[in-house]
Amino acid sequence: MSRRWSVVVGLSGLLLASAFVGLTPGVGQASLSAPRERAAGGASIELRLGLSPAEHLLKEYAVRDEDGTVHTRYDRTYDGKPVIGGDLVVHRAPGGKIGSIDWASEADLSALRDLTPSVSKADAAAVARRTTNLPSSAEDAELVVYAIGDRARLAWESTASRGLGHREVVYVNASTGDRIGGWSLVEHADGTGNSLYSGTVTIQTVPQAGGFGLRDETRGDNRTLDNDNAGDFPPTGALLTDTDNVWGNGLAGNRQSAAVDAHYGAAKTWDYYLSRFNRNGIGDDGVGAPSFVHYGSNYENAFWDDGCFCMAYGDGGPTFRPLASLDVAGHEMSHGVMSRTADLIYQGESGGLNEANSDIHGTMVEFFANNSNDKGDYYIGEKVTKVNPRFLRRMDNPRLDAPLYTGGLHGYNCWTPTMGADDVHFSSGPANHWFYLLAEGSGSKRIGGRAHNSPTCNGSTITGIGKVPASRIWYRAVTVYMTSTTDYKDARDATIRAARDLFGANSTQCQRVVGGWNAVKVAKQDWTCSGTPPGQGTNAVTNPGFESGSTGWTVTGTLITNSTLWFPHSGSRYAWMQGYGSNTDDSLRQSVTVPNSPNAKLRFDLLVNTEEASGGSAFDTLQVRLGSATLGTYSNLNATDSYTRRTFGIGRFAGQTRQLQFIGNEDASIQTTFLVDDVRVTAD
Repeated sequence: MSRRWSVVVGLSGLLLASAFVGLTPGVGQASLSAPRERAAGGASIELRLGLSPAEHLLKEYAVRDEDGTVHTRYDRTYDGKPVIGGDLVVHRAPGGKIGSIDWASEADLSALRDLTPSVSKADAAAVARRTTNLPSSAEDAELVVYAIGDRARLAWESTASRGLGHREVVYVNASTGDRIGGWSLVEHADGTGNSLYSGTVTIQTVPQAGGFGLRDETRGDNRTLDNDNAGDFPPTGALLTDTDNVWGNGLAGNRQSAAVDAHYGAAKTWDYYLSRFNRNGIGDDGVGAPSFVHYGSNYENAFWDDGCFCMAYGDGGPTFRPLASLDVAGHEMSHGVMSRTADLIYQGESGGLNEANSDIHGTMVEFFANNSNDKGDYYIGEKVTKVNPRFLRRMDNPRLDAPLYTGGLHGYNCWTPTMGADDVHFSSGPANHWFYLLAEGSGSKRIGGRAHNSPTCNGSTITGIGKVPASRIWYRAVTVYMTSTTDYKDARDATIRAARDLFGANSTQCQRVVGGWNAVKVAKQDWTCSGTPPGQGTNAVTNPGFESGSTGWTVTGTLITNSTLWFPHSGSRYAWMQGYGSNTDDSLRQSVTVPNSPNAKLRFDLLVNTEEASGGSAFDTLQVRLGSATLGTYSNLNATDSYTRRTFGIGRFAGQTRQLQFIGNEDASIQTTFLVDDVRVTAD
């Protein structure tokens, strides 16, 4: 089963280590009451994963490595209802033993007791209309389980839409009537466009009465239609035809010219995914997608619509030419690939990664086509912009992204802890920058006849591994390890794991992946290029990420919160200690039994923010204790702009039960805030 919403997304060599196996039916084919998958010994996979009887897994697809390791992606239902954020990837060893699991959400679905909505469909649709200013019909609302964040809730899923690609999905708490989530279904590269400068190309057509039709039966029946500037949604139109099989004249005044570019872009995108990753079409099912040209009137955009499994290209206007260039086509259709793999949610850091994925593959399509009229480069939309600068985004230096519609704002070169609140086209910058550095390296270069100069955020010098190996690492990370809620630190781990799979532990390629993330300031989380990740075993701490509030903790003064004034390391809640600017003490305490191992470790993620002057004395402090032993002390001198993983060896306390304590003290003047999250006590 694929995502329950209909996503609209706007702007050589096989993957030898993997092959897709066990493909399940696509959208509209998977049954919500499908029987449970049986694992070795007859036990269902749900039982093996400890899921409740009401939970069912629906297999999307599996990837088998050469050594027999299988990575299986599932969606989930609860009592027959789709679970939003319920996707997961199960990794099995060659013998079938489950090795690890990547969950989009660890919310406890069994805690969801009441499955009878108190809020009506009509009320849910009204919330959708009020919060989006778009029409929404009660008839389209559907009951789902919303599992993104701290807990699972019964919710109404409503779609609000108006023509020209304005569509949003809204989730309304079915008990309280509050909006609890939602995002745009129009995931587009705003302002991306193309001129008709791919030159004379060979395109596939089909003979028909009176001439030829613009259909490509060699690529799943890709076909190109004329929307006749109607701007209806979903797009409609008539298949373009011609009498002599000579299409267009290279000028925008001829309606066939833009159609040639769209048809050619669809073909090259298909060939790129097939050749590089053995992916047979956007849905990996051999089915082609229609492309609609001349969408809307003066429409300065292009988008992918998951609902109709189709592309639409506007003719542009004052700022852009017709939007059917190679990188735009590859960008938009890669949103379709994303919707059928990790399906990164189009908001926050996951939304930025979603946009970066399309920029990465759209750029790679341009290189793959090897067209002398549109040479490969790392500029996005460079062929279609009418005004300076003649590009929309630059992967080598996102800080230079053209602020055409953004009030003078630019993309991010380097990761920052708050950028997830920004537009996804800006927060895509660090991932675009990382990919460029991994593929090409830092410094000044000329690529595709255009100047590129990529600085690093830490002053390091990076040597690239080549664009094809870099794209293989990224694709495997997305299709095997990322889930719908993956953030930047998760993406770092996913690409390290992918590089290890493809090129080996401690390989040059893996080390360069790490160096690239360091260069854009995405800090280390769990995975490295050697060994197994530490701290992944059984955790002795109850409620380690505070997702269940203060459960398991004794709290004094500390705020366990999901406030957006600060932010968590993961999940939705965190412990906010101090920050009063007055003489106060906060504390967190929990009794833990240290694993009986000499390698036992305490780990937690800590962010320190202060208004104290740099340097000077430690005026405000946070002590970390285990019983009477002080493990570490942090202060205003340890201020950071993001969470940092802190690790202590506690093997000397193996087998003992002690009080784990975080004790904060702040003086009477300037504030220092300590944010604590993801506390772990494990055997290694």
